[in-house]
Amino acid sequence: MIDFPNHSRSYDRTRHAVRFWGHDSAIEASFFIDEDALKRIQPGTHSSESGFLIAFDSNRDLICAAAAKKYVRGSRGSYDLLAADF
Repeated sequence: MIDFPNHSRSYDRTRHAVRFWGHDSAIEASFFIDEDALKRIQPGTHSSESGFLIAFDSNRDLICAAAAKKYVRGSRGSYDLLAADF
């Protein structure tokens, strides 16, 4: 089972997404939620780094729940969350 105890997150300008991490025992997995997904879950999100990070922080539980559903143990190193996932 994957958990999200680390509240660190960062905006990745290249991917136009917020990156965050989950842990499954000793395995770390990277997750990216793209800008469109953040705008879907929080309409009115400002199209800026700070706007996307605020949207992420305000919806962390929903985002982590979606990430947990997408996660497959041992499958890959990173996962993308898109607007269609919400």
